Amino acid sequence: MSTLDLNGKLGLFPELANDSKDTSASGILPSQAIKDLIANGRILAVPPIPDAHIQPASLDLRLGDIAHRVQASFLPGAASTVEGKIQELGLRMTRVDLTREQVLEKGCVYIVPLVEELNLPSNISAVANPKSTTGRLDIFTRLIADYGVVFERVPAGYKGRLYVEIVSRTFTIILRAGMRLNQLRFVRGNPEPSDHAIRILDREEPLVYEKENPAKALINRGLNISVNLRASEASEVIAYKAKKNAPVIDLGKISHYSPEDFWDAQYQPRDNKLILDQGDFYILASKEEMRVPPQYAAEMVAIDPSIGEFRIHYAGFFDPGFGYGAGDIKGTRAVLEVRAHEVPFLIEDGQIVGRLMYTPLLSKPDKIYGTNIGSSYQRQALTLSKQFKKS
Repeated sequence: MSTLDLNGKLGLFPELANDSKDTSASGILPSQAIKDLIANGRILAVPPIPDAHIQPASLDLRLGDIAHRVQASFLPGAASTVEGKIQELGLRMTRVDLTREQVLEKGCVYIVPLVEELNLPSNISAVANPKSTTGRLDIFTRLIADYGVVFERVPAGYKGRLYVEIVSRTFTIILRAGMRLNQLRFVRGNPEPSDHAIRILDREEPLVYEKENPAKALINRGLNISVNLRASEASEVIAYKAKKNAPVIDLGKISHYSPEDFWDAQYQPRDNKLILDQGDFYILASKEEMRVPPQYAAEMVAIDPSIGEFRIHYAGFFDPGFGYGAGDIKGTRAVLEVRAHEVPFLIEDGQIVGRLMYTPLLSKPDKIYGTNIGSSYQRQALTLSKQFKKS
């Protein structure tokens, strides 16, 4: 395999193209290394991948032309492809043509082949997660690879197609081929986030701010994130609770829908406590204004039983530069997508609800979140997905 890029020049990361066994450096691949993978045929797609789909430390994945509505979620297992398992078990209920707009009913399971395919080097693996907009609409997505035994992960050296499982939990949605619901980040080696490394990073680049001033970072099995239930004025919304019977949402429409048709606004309770009703979906914000320096990416732990019986943050991935920009942004609140599980659960203002793990990149990316790349949530407070009008 040649290490030449599209311009005939040596790629920035030639070891990614020639299956080098050198794993002395571990970390997430930055945007320019993802471009090298594309240029060297390690990521394949027709039509070609636009540059805008390459994020600072991840690649947006596009829906293909069809969807399989299936009876149940599944993993193919080590001996089968995804398509083979669908046929073997007779799981497909119907085939949906995504070359035109289609309605996906809430609560139903769909499997969609993605446009992008992989031919990874032996030292590069991949990890997927939903995009932020996907999570804020309570659309549950998980990546599946052929012969996969776990969701959201692609083993090093994988060659083949990718699929996404889609279950819209709260809203009925309209989508079509080419839309991007999830993203893939590429990893060399096995970088292990540690509290020690996060503390060093916090000393070099304060990770938490309050009103544009550095604040104390609580680091214990990751950077601890707490929930904000305190309003600065009586009219401020501190949470949104999804309505159970809302109209359909077309994912292609931006700043189109009125929030009150889909969400019940929650205002500051007198005792600064909020009961999460079992099974309901909420949008809240962190108390911390947090940052991700450009040489790092961060991921929220989705479920932590030691914190509470709820799931937080379906998307969970923060690109390099989130809340940081070019060094000019003094932190941004994390928007939290939360669902209580077995029982109603009471949360209080300032209660720890999540942990953020920071992982280094192999090098600083040539794109930074929010800096002239059209990022939607760089200076957010409590913000709904981009399909909704801003008040």
